[in-house]
Amino acid sequence: MALFKKRTVGKPGEWYYCLEHKKVEEGPECPAKDRFGPYATRGEAEQAMETARERNLEWETDPRWHDKSATAGDDDAE
Repeated sequence: MALFKKRTVGKPGEWYYCLEHKKVEEGPECPAKDRFGPYATRGEAEQAMETARERNLEWETDPRWHDKSATAGDDDAE
């Protein structure tokens, strides 16, 4: 008996953005490593890359998480 069952069909209403195929999928069709989600709506899944860009920018500019000592070394390398 397998410890983990491979889920081949997603639940209706679960939306994912596949990074490999660059498309929205209802239910997980591709492996978890290749997708963002789940999202509640198709529209949210369609905006997955923009949402990721916005979150990355917030993280990169958040002073609580910005490591100034690492960036100071980067300037010396130029």
